Amino acid sequence: MPIPGQLIFEDSKKQLYLRAMKTYEYILSATILLVSICGCARKSAVATAADESEPLFLAVRPLPEGGYSLISLSPFDGSRDTLIISRPLSRLIVMSTSHIGFLRAIGGEDAIVGVSGAEYVFDSTVRARIGEGRILDIGYDASPDYERIMALKPELVLTYSVSPVKSQFLAKLESLGIRSFTVNEHLESHPLARASYVRLFGALTGNMSAADSVLAVVSKNYQALRDSVRAMMTVPGEGPQSADAEQRICARKILVNIPYKDQWFIPGQENYLSHLVRDAGGEILGSEPGTSISGQISVERAYSLSKEASLWLNVGWCRTLDQLLSVNPLFGDFLMNIQKNAAANGFGSAGGSDSVGSSASAGSSASVDGFVSAGGSASVEGSASGEGSASVEGSASVDGFASTGGSASVGGSTSGEGSASVGSSDSVGSSDSVDGFVSAGGSASVGGSASGDESTHADGQASPQVIWNDNSRQNAKGGNDFWESGVVRPDLILRDLIRILSGSTPATQLTYYQPVE
Repeated sequence: MPIPGQLIFEDSKKQLYLRAMKTYEYILSATILLVSICGCARKSAVATAADESEPLFLAVRPLPEGGYSLISLSPFDGSRDTLIISRPLSRLIVMSTSHIGFLRAIGGEDAIVGVSGAEYVFDSTVRARIGEGRILDIGYDASPDYERIMALKPELVLTYSVSPVKSQFLAKLESLGIRSFTVNEHLESHPLARASYVRLFGALTGNMSAADSVLAVVSKNYQALRDSVRAMMTVPGEGPQSADAEQRICARKILVNIPYKDQWFIPGQENYLSHLVRDAGGEILGSEPGTSISGQISVERAYSLSKEASLWLNVGWCRTLDQLLSVNPLFGDFLMNIQKNAAANGFGSAGGSDSVGSSASAGSSASVDGFVSAGGSASVEGSASGEGSASVEGSASVDGFASTGGSASVGGSTSGEGSASVGSSDSVGSSDSVDGFVSAGGSASVGGSASGDESTHADGQASPQVIWNDNSRQNAKGGNDFWESGVVRPDLILRDLIRILSGSTPATQLTYYQPVE
């Protein structure tokens, strides 16, 4: 699992992270017990519907006298990083681009004075401020510019951890009298738990009402989509023995990733990506049950899995089929296997009516981006999207979530500087919503419009588009918005995956994903 904002890791950091995650897995049970006692998190590593948005490694507690008590818990050794916020902070250095995504979602980007790895920042507003010298690049934690850090006079440096060992960077900041706080959102396994870290940034910047509004709407969207997929994948049983029983329609089988330095990683079933894929109606092949860490398989094992798969997701840095085949020419055989399986199972047909496991109705034409239809039902295909979220360089808005002037709009309305609005002129769940929020209790339709996602063989027969990557919103240096704004918008990622798994969606209707052709 990548650290947010970096497409390709330094070898040493990659290996350090993987070793750390092994340690994390071994002590997770003890950590969960500890955080349950101190009230910081859930009592179980497996989220339930009631608590899936509660983070394991963060507690944000309001204080009677005003302000917040913040507690960050290490998943590696159970140590706690605590911070009392008595007033909003206005000078932050952020060491991960995911922190930028959280701040932009609540209109708090004005607090950013420094970033790590400016070249990987996707957000156009923050990039512009970097270009103007209003936000400075302080370098990476392995070789930071301490003089620049001190000159910025930050009130707080937000970091992340990949190891139980205290880094030299943190030790140096402490010796300089500069306060830091560790943010472990990248180690949360559930997408909504990860998104809930927006409340941390709300507490830091005095935008808690905005953060709560964002999280509430994102959670409602995500849960409505997930529940609708589950409903469509469940059909009444047949025969006298099962007249009242329910049967689960088989999930679409998916191969993920490509080798990294001859090591092919498959996320465990409790992993962040695994949750998203499962909630979209898919199954990651080769995924180990009961764990969130990634296991390793050989290319030969991956080839065997390709004989079962009907879809291939998250193929590293590749944007084209030629790039993918340059990694390993055998991937051409993988592709043939997967296309054959997809066609045999009816995915990607010219009719475009395929669904996740069952027939699906056409999407609504009332929604600008096809997410909300009249009568409160959520259509995951719908009419052609009017959202301009597929830009390589990226705009300031993802589905109308962040509006001009640095304000966060949840529901399509534009609010004042640095504030957030839920509802207003385009209310949550309204039939003419322009940003795709789903009303509570709505049903989802996965299917609808005719697909533009088939390639054509030399014999003129169409073959389904079966390879998709999460790098649609990526800058020239590889900074990927999937790990920036996507961290606070798992509802949009889930929508992308549902549309892809349905086998009948033009790429123009996706936000973070694009076909590899």
